Amino acid sequence: MRRLRVATCQINTVMGDIDGNVAQIFDVLEELETQDVDVAVFPEMTVCGYPPEDLVLKPGFVEDCMEAAQKVAARTGQTAVVFGSVEGGRDIFNTAYLAMEGQIQTTYHKRLLPNYAVFDERRYFTPGTAPLELLEIKGVKVGLAICEDIWSPTGPLLDLSSGGAEVVMVPNGSPYRMGKALGRDVMISSRAADNSCAIVYVNQVGGQDELMFDGGSVIFDHEGQMVARAPQFVEHTCIADLDIKPAYRKRRLDPRGQELPTPALPVKVLSSHAPVTTPPIRPEIAEPMDPLEEVWEALVVGTRDYVRKNGFSEVGVALSGGIDSTAVVALAVDALGADKVHAVLMPSRFSSDHSVSDAELLCNNLGVEHRTIPIEPAHASMLQMLAPSFEGLEEDTTEENLQSRIRGVMMMGLSNKLGWLILTTGNKSEVSVGYSTLYGDTAGGYAVIKDIYKTKLYEMCRWRNMKAGREIIPENVITKPPSAELRPDQRDDQSLPPYEVLDAILYGYVEQDLTATELIAAGHDEAIVRRIVRLVDIAEYKRRQSPPGIRVSTKAFGRDRRMPITNRYRG
Repeated sequence: MRRLRVATCQINTVMGDIDGNVAQIFDVLEELETQDVDVAVFPEMTVCGYPPEDLVLKPGFVEDCMEAAQKVAARTGQTAVVFGSVEGGRDIFNTAYLAMEGQIQTTYHKRLLPNYAVFDERRYFTPGTAPLELLEIKGVKVGLAICEDIWSPTGPLLDLSSGGAEVVMVPNGSPYRMGKALGRDVMISSRAADNSCAIVYVNQVGGQDELMFDGGSVIFDHEGQMVARAPQFVEHTCIADLDIKPAYRKRRLDPRGQELPTPALPVKVLSSHAPVTTPPIRPEIAEPMDPLEEVWEALVVGTRDYVRKNGFSEVGVALSGGIDSTAVVALAVDALGADKVHAVLMPSRFSSDHSVSDAELLCNNLGVEHRTIPIEPAHASMLQMLAPSFEGLEEDTTEENLQSRIRGVMMMGLSNKLGWLILTTGNKSEVSVGYSTLYGDTAGGYAVIKDIYKTKLYEMCRWRNMKAGREIIPENVITKPPSAELRPDQRDDQSLPPYEVLDAILYGYVEQDLTATELIAAGHDEAIVRRIVRLVDIAEYKRRQSPPGIRVSTKAFGRDRRMPITNRYRG
């Protein structure tokens, strides 16, 4: 019997911090030195961070990454180390290296370059075309692939396995979205079983601007059985023993492996077969998260990483006492700790007593410092200043929006003076239809819940209270009718359809790319659909000027959904 001891090393890299990322690799390798690990696998583009976007167009950046890859290789010993970076000469490649005994033993260039959703890899990289080769480690034939390469059933994995690979090491930068982890595991299991080849799949963890990477690294054996799974959203090293059995029996009995087209690949021997004398390590298989917990944790880690990786330590939130700002404060506390979160209550003449008391109760429940800055003096002064220009005109949303813009100015003033990063509080339902004030509640540095529909946000807040075993988020915040409180007795449902109706239409229009005609044919009210579709389209200019936020859906605003601002198509 042959055995390969592998380690999945999911780490949280920082974009462009080449020295820091290399130091993280060295720290993990130091921990592994006494574990007799044969192969340690790190995520995609470990050296520079993923995705590097236009950084790879800077020759100096590519050269620095290539130098750093040599430093990592020089640090290696008997443990083979698989890690990623960019490599350039005439072209630029998304590269995986396998280094051992102080030098790079093989280089693999990613062949299938994703160019959909949030991915733009064909903008930057050239697909690899060099002949494939295998490395023999402890008598086991090992191949390399990168992320997208194994998503296609006819991709490089097929060539590797049919050419003799028994284990394929796969560094990944697979961005999170709701429910993706389960489908990803099913895909990897299928690829392993179809190719009679074990797969060691190591995913990046942590936030990078709008993208969130959830880790969840997995190992599947050649029959598609899960051997190990790392937890989501945390840095983690998982060590597992893979007992390698000859593939011929399964390939003779399984029609999926009988007619494979590629001849045997060349093999570079790095270490010879060693007799197995000890029982195998039985690694952990982390339990999948509850769906609401998974989304909450994605927002928590994404917020934490955006704040810290961009040099901030404290955040400010304009807390109205409504569900949106309440959720953002609770998420920020989970991400950074109560002492790093500052809530600012800015009541106007239209603010209800319960909104102020609900906000104060939340801060007391969480131990958050809060201050109250009434905006009525500024509102009255601005109305007086504008009175000559507004003379003879009826009051409308202009006067209402002044309140929001005053609050935006107050928050940015606190940010400048006290060094806070301001977290905005708009949810996806409102962001979609432009139910927000440009330079008002859209003013800030990071939009935590911009990809969360209002109905989902209520579910998440109830889940957070259930997890705590007590009422952290005041029940009144969850049950009271939502309102912007910019005029007397205002409620959201006076301007918008009920959120259950609105969110269903938005899901079809935004995430499924259905036209208004198709939504109406599906049974939605025509008048409501036409109105909502128009609101989504004309709010595009607002979204372009809004801060980035965490992507958790199949199609988020920002780098995911890209629509023209000037657009008369209504479908």
